[in-house]
Amino acid sequence: MSLLNTYARYDVRFERGEGARLWDDAGNEYLDFLAGISVSSVGHCHPAVVAAIREQAGTLMHVGNLFYNAPMERLAARLSSLSLGGGVFFTNSGAEAVEAALKLARKARQGGDVLVAQGAFHGRTYGALSATPQESKQAPFAPLVPGFRALAPETIAESVDERTACVLLEPVQGETGVHVLSDEVLRACREACDRHGAALIFDEIQSGLGRTGKLWAHEWPGVVPDALTTAKALGGGLPIGALVTGERLRDVLAPGDHGSTFAGGPVVAAAAHAALDVLTDRALLRRVVELGERLRAALGELPRVREVRGIGLMNAIDIDGDAPGLVRRALYEQRLVVNATGPATIRLLPPLIVGEPELDDAVGRLQAVLES
Repeated sequence: MSLLNTYARYDVRFERGEGARLWDDAGNEYLDFLAGISVSSVGHCHPAVVAAIREQAGTLMHVGNLFYNAPMERLAARLSSLSLGGGVFFTNSGAEAVEAALKLARKARQGGDVLVAQGAFHGRTYGALSATPQESKQAPFAPLVPGFRALAPETIAESVDERTACVLLEPVQGETGVHVLSDEVLRACREACDRHGAALIFDEIQSGLGRTGKLWAHEWPGVVPDALTTAKALGGGLPIGALVTGERLRDVLAPGDHGSTFAGGPVVAAAAHAALDVLTDRALLRRVVELGERLRAALGELPRVREVRGIGLMNAIDIDGDAPGLVRRALYEQRLVVNATGPATIRLLPPLIVGEPELDDAVGRLQAVLES
């Protein structure tokens, strides 16, 4: 095989998707409770997203960022109004959005340290990796970018000082097993950043865009950051990310400070508009809260489950057993797509358009694996 060996892929080749379902090349149907790691939040091949892509692809696909294009301009205005009211820089991925955020914070402070939480995951490019304090991911690629400090979440606020460029946090830590940072931690970091002139940046790449039952996870505690990063679900399945600033940081970056060849292209921007039409629906967000409560209650009744964590439809369970092995069996034996974020942790990220019958079906399939 010509692909580099960078993923521990399962021997499954998906050929088609619709809603919360996938089909492989042998015609087997699967229930998808991973959604491409929170990417396909509107479901696979949502008709409105598909239509937007087709229409835009037949009109204009690329011009580059030396020029404007209308879908990009409209999307920037929409994201700004839906979040922090400042400026938008488009990227092709979440990691790239984090890189832009780090450059923004350090330019605003003319240097300074970046404080991150233990258990964080912000990406695999060099700046984002330096903000991801996981030895197995960092060690093979040392030396990393200097000036990053990983701290226990409850001690970050007291560590902010005049040398701090920013505090970078996921309101809900996804890749390490769905750990919700407390309201107290987020509020204390906001107060500390205000006191010392540092920026507070929220990584909402996985937790944002309705995943928790509000458009942004930081809406739950009511803590407003100076900037946020988003990606994953934004394109409805196509690759797009963004750094969104508040007014204070809006004019920090100048022409030449940062760039991207493909980011904010007309096709992905059109897809994002169609996805946002779905993800901003208030009835959908209320349903995400209700379904999340139903899912967590059902998961808590399963055998071998030690702990259930989550908010909205961003959930994980800790089990007695080999989580990667059970995930593999769920895929091959029950046609259920979930993933393991650790040796004993299974994560569930279904599309937000999932129905109650599909929710109950997934729990039943997981139960069959856990019981056997």
